[in-house]
Amino acid sequence: MMTGRRAERDCGEKMTRGLVFDIKRYSIHDGPGIRTTFFLKGCPLSCWWCHNPEGISPQPVLLRHPNRCIGCGRCIAVCPSGAWSRKADGRLSHDKEKCTLCGICADTCPPSAIEIAGREMTLGDVVQEAQKDIPFYDESGGGVTFSGGEPLLQSRFLFACLLKLQDEEIHTAIDTSGYCEEKNILEAAEIADLFLFDIKHIDPKKHEYYTGVSNRIILSNLGKLDETLVRRGRGRINIRMPLIPGINDDTENLEAVAELSASLKTLSGVNILPYHSTGEGKYRNLVMEYKMGNYLPPREDKIAEALDIFRRQGIEAVKGG
Repeated sequence: MMTGRRAERDCGEKMTRGLVFDIKRYSIHDGPGIRTTFFLKGCPLSCWWCHNPEGISPQPVLLRHPNRCIGCGRCIAVCPSGAWSRKADGRLSHDKEKCTLCGICADTCPPSAIEIAGREMTLGDVVQEAQKDIPFYDESGGGVTFSGGEPLLQSRFLFACLLKLQDEEIHTAIDTSGYCEEKNILEAAEIADLFLFDIKHIDPKKHEYYTGVSNRIILSNLGKLDETLVRRGRGRINIRMPLIPGINDDTENLEAVAELSASLKTLSGVNILPYHSTGEGKYRNLVMEYKMGNYLPPREDKIAEALDIFRRQGIEAVKGG
């Protein structure tokens, strides 16, 4: 028979739930080895170049994939709130005001032309998904990464998952913007093995212009995180920087980010992430403005120059990852 405290803990674990908008298996770009990445809903930033806009809202959102739609009208037939209808020209129309995001249309759409980004998962669901890939983690030195959105916005759910995965001896990583309450970054520092910490821009005004928030909290949390990991004697920080021509690829900014990175006592390396426009279609599907239409990916010589700036600081810097 379970003790009262054990029973209470097990009950609490079953009740711990979070909102996840995607799961990526066999990932090799979200930390060491082969990993399972859980994308948690909600982000306080609104970066112009975000390639996961469906993760920004803390609530579920409906995505349409018009190129997949076969016009069968099954969504109209199954929708309990009458949110779907057919226009005079035969095209399907969706009324956001009527939609309750129940997900029935997405579940029954034959070509998967409708998607609900944001499904509730329990702690047990996450652990069960992660356990499927333990052989790959063991073979490659991989584990589980929590990304987003900003995973630290769902701190209770995140910490419960981290602790349970730690019990399973699974390596854990958090991909974070660093924009969160200080208490959350400090608590995370006591649990997670690796932090993939995003630095978008060193200039506070430009950072706010392109992301919607100042970087003051982010830089403060980065320093606190580093101090806590040093005291803990375990855990590392990997700086990830998107490289976007005309926004943050100037030498002054790159040198400042390199100096900041080099000052971290628990730095494991830096990843330069060249901007790409593969998320543009999601904005159309979400009926959201895409502000990066006139921006191009960086040239290879500019990527090489950026890497060299970091390497001159003695930092192990790589493209992608």
